Amino acid sequence: MDPSTLATLLISCADRRGLVAGLAQVLSGHGANILDSDQHTDRDAGQFFQRIVFDVAELNTDRGTLERAIEEVATRFTMACRLSYRCGSDGSPNKKRVAIFVSKYNHCLYDLLLRHQAGELDCDISLIVSNHPDLEVVARQFGVPFRVQSKSRDNKVEAEQHELDLLREFAIDLVVLARYMQILSDDFVRKFAGDIINIHHSFLPSFIGGRPYHQAHERGVKLIGATAHYATADLDEGPIIEQDVVRCSHRDEVEDLVRKGRDLEKIVLARAVRCHLDDRVLRYGNKTVVFD
Repeated sequence: MDPSTLATLLISCADRRGLVAGLAQVLSGHGANILDSDQHTDRDAGQFFQRIVFDVAELNTDRGTLERAIEEVATRFTMACRLSYRCGSDGSPNKKRVAIFVSKYNHCLYDLLLRHQAGELDCDISLIVSNHPDLEVVARQFGVPFRVQSKSRDNKVEAEQHELDLLREFAIDLVVLARYMQILSDDFVRKFAGDIINIHHSFLPSFIGGRPYHQAHERGVKLIGATAHYATADLDEGPIIEQDVVRCSHRDEVEDLVRKGRDLEKIVLARAVRCHLDDRVLRYGNKTVVFD
C-alpha cells in the first residue's frame, strides 16, 4: 500500500439510520478502498461521529467527482465533513504547517522538534515564536525560523497582530503553545479557533499561579498530571485532547515533582499534537472524540 494515496474523512452529525451505509456506498461506488473505519455515538447528545481512512489509488472517477458525491451525502444527512489527502493529486505531500509558541522553558520545544526530526510528527514545523530571545539557539539548531515578539500590557494588541501576520505569512495550520507563558486574547483565539493546542499541569484550578509544584508539595499530593487541550476564550477550559498522571510519594521533593511534571507535559503534548495531525480529533461543544 502506498501511503501517498491515503485519505481521511471525518464526519459528525445528528445520529440517524443509514449514515454508515451511505458513506460506505459512496466510497465503494467510486472505487475507494476503505482501510479503517471507527465510529462513536454520544447517546446523550444524540450525535454520531466517524473517521474513515481509505485508499484512492484505484478510483474509477477522480477526486473532484468523489468529493461532490461525499458532499451530496453530507447535505442529505446534514453532516459536517472534513476530508484530507495524504498527498495532493500531483503527489506532493499535504503536511500541516505548525508554529510553536514558547517562552523560556525548553522541554516541550525540544521534545516536539526531536520527535519531528525522528519522523514521529507528520507535519512541517515552519516557525517558532517567543516573547523572549533565549531559545533562538534551539531553533537555529533545528533550522526553524525564529521570531521574537515581546509582550506587555501596553503593546499586547499590536504584538498579537504581528503574531497573526506571521501566522499568515508562514501559512500556519496549527499553533502549539509549548509552555508559552502568555495569555492569548479572545480575539486571537477566535481568529485561530480550533487550531491552537495548549499544555498545562493538571493542578488547575486547585493550584493556581506560577508555583503549582510548590503548592502541590505543600499539600502532599500523591498524583500529578498534565492536560493538553484546544485553547478557547475561556482560559484553560477548552476541549481536552489528552491527559495523563504519574504517582508521587512523601519522599518527593519539589524538584522531583517538577521533573515528573515536565516529563508528563512533553508526552501529553506530543500525543495531542500527533492526534490532531493525524485527523483523529473531532470537537463538539466543549468535548472531543479522539479516535485511536
